[in-house]
Amino acid sequence: MTAANNTAQNSFIVVQIGGRKLALRADVVTELSAPVRLHAFPHTSRAVLGVIIRRGRIIPVYDVAPLLAGRSLLTQRFYLVARRHIGQASEFGALPVSGECELVSGEMQPPAGDGPAYICGTLAVGEQSLDVVDFDALVTSQESADDAAGSGEVPS
Repeated sequence: MTAANNTAQNSFIVVQIGGRKLALRADVVTELSAPVRLHAFPHTSRAVLGVIIRRGRIIPVYDVAPLLAGRSLLTQRFYLVARRHIGQASEFGALPVSGECELVSGEMQPPAGDGPAYICGTLAVGEQSLDVVDFDALVTSQESADDAAGSGEVPS
């Protein structure tokens, strides 16, 4: 493994979503965008707030705050745009971020206990221990929770 690959593997973006600080691997994040117009349209998914247009692409904005912090965001400072992998294909998705963002480096440790599937590890940042979130699993978990809520099922 080269030094550049090792640095990318150990780099994380620390964000605040719904009052909760967490980290995402930096290699899945494509950009942090200032708030742009959110285009809402009639749809049945509570997991999707709407879409934004970035660099000629239509990017869904996922409302993961209820899953992470128990409540939706009323305001955001940025959109974190990341690449989501679905089988062999990939697409972009965005998360509204409510606080400052910071690039940090460190060694990710295994997740603590029996956490949700979207928590892939923990990261020590100063005196804090932050959950590291797998973007793909987080969005999939929110979509599954949304589907279960719409059908009356209890999400697993």
